[in-house]
Amino acid sequence: MTRRPTAFDLSADDVGLVRPGEAPPPGAAVLVEEAPNEEDELPPPPVVARKRFSWSRLLFGAIGGILSLAVGLWLDRLVRDLFAREDWLGWLAVALIALAGIAVLAIVMREIAGLMWLRRIDRMRRRADLAAAGDDRPEAEAVVGDLVQLYADRIDLAPGRRATEARAHDVIDGRDRLVLAEADLIAPLDAAARRLVSDAAARVSVVTAVSPRAVVDLIFVAVATLGLIRRLAALYGGRPGFIGFARLTRLVITHLAVTGSIAIGDGLAQQLIGHGLAAKLSARLGEGVINGLLTARVGIAAIDVCRPLPFLERRRPQLSEIMAGIRAPKAR
Repeated sequence: MTRRPTAFDLSADDVGLVRPGEAPPPGAAVLVEEAPNEEDELPPPPVVARKRFSWSRLLFGAIGGILSLAVGLWLDRLVRDLFAREDWLGWLAVALIALAGIAVLAIVMREIAGLMWLRRIDRMRRRADLAAAGDDRPEAEAVVGDLVQLYADRIDLAPGRRATEARAHDVIDGRDRLVLAEADLIAPLDAAARRLVSDAAARVSVVTAVSPRAVVDLIFVAVATLGLIRRLAALYGGRPGFIGFARLTRLVITHLAVTGSIAIGDGLAQQLIGHGLAAKLSARLGEGVINGLLTARVGIAAIDVCRPLPFLERRRPQLSEIMAGIRAPKAR
């Protein structure tokens, strides 16, 4: 029988307040004080590791400085020699050096922009995760504002931006605000990302299954995987340069190594068992399937790294779904 809610006066003599595990006083109405929930307690602030002096950085910095001086002296000598021969040759060399300097500056700016995008995406995802966990509406609004600004120039996301901005003045909890932004802005990108991963895994499976050389397999898998990472970054709004792309690839590999144990749980074992017959019928076909599975795993890890919001209400792409998308066109 369910007991109806009852009001108690804590100052009354027949009311006792006890903690969990304590013996209640005899003949008194007992109120049990709830134990504090450990999940509600804020985690301790992370300890920031001090940057130690690195001899390797000093070495590479000194080598870079020496090479820069050598290149500068060589260019100076070249320009002087050209001016000594003909003035127009010297001015042509100066113009070409100026053009090269402008190109180098543009490349450096692109690299900086790519690194800033990676940092911005990581910071936005962390802030959204904390805002959703604490149901913090002001912080959620700030994250949604950054998200709308990130995709301000995307024509394909214009309906999602309008829907997200229309809810700015509605009374919505912080987590729900992020969930709606995820549905309006990120859901179309997630669908396109799944198609990219599925297509890349299908290409890798087919090419490596019919390729006669293992070296060709290795080169194609590497090129297809790196191209997939770059396309996913561009899909979610990033244009990383060479250094930014290298760092992005390292983050994807690190994320894949950390979450690699999840592969068995999200369908890798089932996929391997399901394709066991194919491996028995043809060793090359089995190798192609395995390469496709690994490409799909890298693609899923890249989605986690490039996505500006954590997965709140939407499900993370599953390996079984990606492989089902590969088999569906062949079944028709």
